This record gives sequence, C-alpha cells and structure tokens, in this order.
Amino acid sequence: MPISFNEKTRQFRLSALSSDYIMTIAPGGYLAHVWLGEHIPDDDLSYLLRLDEPPFTPESNDRDRSSYMDVLPAEFPCFGVGDYREHALSICGEGGTSTCDMVYKSHRIIDGKPPLEGLPATFAADNSPCSTLEVTLEDKAAQLEAVLLYTVFENVNAFTRSVRIRNTGDKPCTLTRVYSACIDLDRSDYDMITLNGSWARERIPDRCRLHHGKQSVDSVRGTSSHQHNPFTALCSHNADEDTGEVLGFNLVYSGSFVSLAEVDQHERTRYVIGINDTDFSWELVPGGEFTAPEAVIVYSDKGLGGMSRAFHYLYRNNLIRGKYRDIRRPVLINNWEATYFDFNTEKLLGIARQASELGIELLVVDDGWFGHRSSDNSSLGDWIVNEEKLPGGFAYLSGELKKLGMKLGVWFEPEMISPDSRLYREHPDWAIQVPGRRLTMSREQYVLDYSRPEVREHIWGMMKNVLDSADISYIKWDMNRQITEAGSAALPPGRQKELWHRYVLGVYDMMNRLTTEYPDILLENCSGGGARFDPGMLYYSPQIWCSDDTDAAERLKIQYGTSLCYPCSSIGAHVSVCPNHTVGRNTSFTMRGHAALAGTFGYELDPTRLSDEERAAIPEQIEDFRRFNHLVRNGDYYRIGNIFSDNTWDCYEFAAADRSEAIAVYFQVLARPNYASRRVRLKGLDQAAYYYEESAPEKLYSGAALMSCGINIGGLWGDYQSRLLHFISK
Repeated sequence: MPISFNEKTRQFRLSALSSDYIMTIAPGGYLAHVWLGEHIPDDDLSYLLRLDEPPFTPESNDRDRSSYMDVLPAEFPCFGVGDYREHALSICGEGGTSTCDMVYKSHRIIDGKPPLEGLPATFAADNSPCSTLEVTLEDKAAQLEAVLLYTVFENVNAFTRSVRIRNTGDKPCTLTRVYSACIDLDRSDYDMITLNGSWARERIPDRCRLHHGKQSVDSVRGTSSHQHNPFTALCSHNADEDTGEVLGFNLVYSGSFVSLAEVDQHERTRYVIGINDTDFSWELVPGGEFTAPEAVIVYSDKGLGGMSRAFHYLYRNNLIRGKYRDIRRPVLINNWEATYFDFNTEKLLGIARQASELGIELLVVDDGWFGHRSSDNSSLGDWIVNEEKLPGGFAYLSGELKKLGMKLGVWFEPEMISPDSRLYREHPDWAIQVPGRRLTMSREQYVLDYSRPEVREHIWGMMKNVLDSADISYIKWDMNRQITEAGSAALPPGRQKELWHRYVLGVYDMMNRLTTEYPDILLENCSGGGARFDPGMLYYSPQIWCSDDTDAAERLKIQYGTSLCYPCSSIGAHVSVCPNHTVGRNTSFTMRGHAALAGTFGYELDPTRLSDEERAAIPEQIEDFRRFNHLVRNGDYYRIGNIFSDNTWDCYEFAAADRSEAIAVYFQVLARPNYASRRVRLKGLDQAAYYYEESAPEKLYSGAALMSCGINIGGLWGDYQSRLLHFISK
C-alpha cells in the first residue's frame, strides 16, 4: 500500500518508488515528522522522536511544555505556543491575538488525488498512479481546521503537500501566514542549492552550506521572479551529479513565495516553503476555506541527477497537460529579433516564405501588432489588430501562411495596460494602484487588476475576438513587469493584502479558460524571458520561454540551472543571429542549434538575411530536432559537463528509458592550446549492451566502456563549437 496507518504506533507511512515519508501522532495530539528518505522496513520508528529524553512530553512533564514544543519536529507548526522556529500558520483572531494550536482530529486515505480549487497542481495519471492522505487538525479555541494534504506517487520518489484552512466558527478570522509545507530534518550538515539571477541570466545555481539561523530565497514581486526561483535542494556535502542524498523542493505557484531553511539550537534543520507572507493576509469568513498552493518534494540517493530526473518524470506525466504534452511541437520562427516593432504583412510573409522552404512550420507575430503600438510605450490593453500594419488582419495573414504550409502564432501581454491606451483612458482604476500615490511605471506600463472578474472578462473578450478571427495555432503569453503600489479599487481596506494572491488566482483563471476553450492552441508562457518559470505555469503551458538571452554560451548556463528541476521539453530555446542581441557574442551556428536542441527548438531571426552557409544548416538542424525530440521529451537527461566548474566545455545527454539509444552533445566553449581530445563518460546506458555511434557504425562499444572509460571527442577548432553523437544499441 502506498499509504498506511499503524493503529498501534499511530504512524503514517507514505511509500514512493524507493523512499518513505513517515509521520506520527505524537503526545499532545501533534502531528510530528519522523522520517523522509530511503525506504525503511521497520514498523515503529517512534524512537527517532526522542520522547524518552528531556524535556519529555506534556503528559509527563507539563511544566516544560514550551521546551517540548520547541524541539518537536512538527508537520504543521503554529505561532504562539512555544515553538520559536519558523512556523507554517499564523492568524489574527478575535481580539487581535495571533496564537494558534493545531492538533490531530481525523484522517482519511483515498485513491488518486483531488484537485486544488482554483490552483494548478499535480494529478494522477494512468502511467503514474498516486494516493492521497488527508489529515485534519483542529484548534477548538480559534475554531479553525487545517486539512493537510499529502500525495505519494508510486512510480517516482515524489511527494506533494498542501493545506486547506477552514473557519468552523461563527466569526471571521484573518490568516497572516499559510505555508504549504514544513519538514523537520534531524541533521544540519546540508548544502542548500538555489536558482538565482536577473533578467537575461535566470536560474543560475548557487550552493552554500547551511549555518545556524535562517537562509532563504524569496520573491515579493508578485511573480516567482527572475531573481529567485521557487526551487530549493538540500543535499549532503558530498552530493554530486550521480551520488549523495538530495531533497528537492518546488512550489507550484507563480506569485510571491518564500523558501527557507533554519538550523536550530540542536543542529536540526527546519525547511518551509509557501506563499510569501510579506504584505499578505486573508479574511476567512465563517464557513470559508483557504487553500495553499502545492509543494513538491523529491528524494534522491543518486545525487542531483537523480533528483532532476524525478522532477522531470513527475512534471511530464503528472503536471503538464493537453494536446502537446506527448507530441513533437512545431518548429517556429519568432519575428521579434528579426524586426522588433518594424514590420508589416509583406515583411512577415517574406520571412515566412524563406522559413517555409527551410522546413519551419509556424510564424509567431510578436509585440507590435495591436492598437497604435510602434514602440513599447503604448496600446497594451487595446487588443485590436492594427490593420495599417496588417491589412486584412490575422485572417489574411493566416490564410497566406496556410498556402506556404505554415501556421500562425500571436504574442499577447494580457496582464498589462499602457497609460497611452484607450482602455486606460476609459478605466484608469483597472490598473493596480494606491489612491493618492504616483504609479510606478516599468517599460512604460502598469499592471491590470486581475483580482477583478470584470477586468478579466473584458480582456478575455478582446483576446477571444482575435483568436476567433483567424486560424491561430500558438500563443506566447508575456508579462514584462512586476507589481508595485499593490492596491485594488474593488477590495475593502481590511482585505487589500489579499490582492497579491487574488491576482495570481485571476491569472490562473484566465489561463484555464484559454486552455479549456482553445485546447488545440499551443500556449507558451513568458515573463520578460524567464521571470515566471515555475510549475504553476507548466500546468497551463507545456513550455515556457526560458530567457530573453538567446546567446548559446549563456544559454548553457541558464538551461543547466533550469534543468535541475524542470524538464527540458518545457524549456523554450531558439537559434538566433550573431552578434547576439543581448551580449554581442559570436558563436557558431552549429553550437546555437545544439544548445536549442535541448529544449523546444525554434528560431529568432530573419532567414532572408542569413549567409548561404547558415541557411543551408537550418534544414539539417530541423532534421536533428525531429529525429531526436522523442528523447528530449521522454528520455532521461544527464548533465555530463558542468559549465560552472569548467567554463571551457559542456556536455549533455539524453538516453532512452529502455537504454536503446542516446545522444550526447558536446560543446567546446573555449579552445585550449596543446591539449589532447576530451574524454567524456556517458551515463544511463546498458552496461552489457553494445552500441555504435551513427557516424561510424563499424566500431562497437560496450555500454560499460562508454560509461566507465568514455569516448574521446576531438577535432573541434576554435571557440564556441559543438558536436552531436548518436549512440544506438546493436
């Protein structure tokens, strides 16, 4: 059984593929954490709680209850009852007090996994079943219940957690913090890995040792952000790609978050993750409920690579949905870096004619097609085609593209409003703002108040008119700034701090409507590049634009960090021109193609302005994408090189799940004088099988040789070169 409850020991056991999550109902009725790690067969692990040591339990030593609370490894610690570590729940109750105390009331075990109302979350799948434990805690004095939700997935070492808070009383209560998960670990010798950065350099790994006190990453921007990602790993000091224990945490949420580890006085580690409680509160009316977003927890005893492949498997099978989850996506070309705002129908068709001859399947019309927008200072919110630029609108353009065998995609930024727009002139209060304060502009735009249904309905109506006007196959949904002056004209004074979360719920509502009413449209999320690359977005879109930095050398870093948690099939990656528009670097066209191959693959350029050599390379790159995309979508991903530890080279590999084939892509980032060839050791093959490399089928290698001894890669001349090797079992 994936989930069991031992009546005698009062222990819950959640058993995943080869790992256990164990809790117990401790003295006092508190739900306590016992174990998270490799599978342990013992029926009773209560000795791990040290209840026979001072300060003992309240039943035998109530004079030191606070000391007991301050060491108890609580699954859902509350504020105000003697646990002075980070807590998961705090309130402002009747009389303005903050104390809350949740104890066990009941539980139930169910097959499958119920959805979280209004929120993205993982789900059960035929090839990846799961079971769910609901544990109800109660605070009779505060008249609150907390339903803790635990799901265990049978085919992967993954667990999820969430919580639903109910007001069972007859008076309102204000929630001031509701974290999704708390894990108490009986050790402190961890390294903490986070993904940090900024615009054009998102999700760069940072690794440091835990120390006494609190270490955290967070966002207060209203999005998961360029600066920090809602992913954290805690790992043993010796953990590397292939060995060592790792715990990975990820929040299925696209707004402000916090991820925090605290080492306490007894050298133990408490980890919490959830909605950031900065400027957050939520009024819970009698009978009302609040549901926190889902936290995903992955255990690996095979290093960071094992953790990554577990996340990849879970998200590919139990988070990403829709038509495009399991099929090759179209090779697209986006006009942004080719034309920016300077385009018209004929210029777009000129790009499309050349692109179609090269095998590109879809043209994306990026920013600048609507209102009177010819730069980034107007018209957001006026989602009406500018027929001075595009005579006949998208109906004509899509018809002409169809003659070329191509499809049409369109860029939107539906969450934004320009001061210079008809929408703002008619509804200035629809922008998020604090009355009497100057609105802070960013990219000369404001943020629409998506907490308001009438705002969403208006924008949806305009989008729907565009989508129904033509045969549109793809949408790029962008969001180019964060929230400031957080205030809503529709919320009363006491509920203004609900805006941050209500905004995110409004975005999810719009995306759910889009994917429900237009299930055949491929949705790609974007937020100034990668500011909202999180599992909440993946629930609605199978791919996310990884970064506005399309330089191949920088993308090796960005995609390396992204792959720690997110499947490569979700990473929006394109080939662009050189010198690169972000960093001015020149890299080989081959390297640019090989970097984009480890993602969704597409182009950001004008093919009519390429050299003959570059144009000739495009059909070959597209053929590689078509041949090997099944490995990118469904194979096991291995980071062989580490661009951060040696910036002269990198290498990634995709191996088929049945180990019948693999591709390894090697990058010579910086050439080295007077060196031998690079020896690269592959991973994920069958040791006993024999393989040949496609370009030299006469030579056989055992899987053991390829993995233990490696293969020599040489003959590359100059910086920023690359080579793809395809190994096939004999």
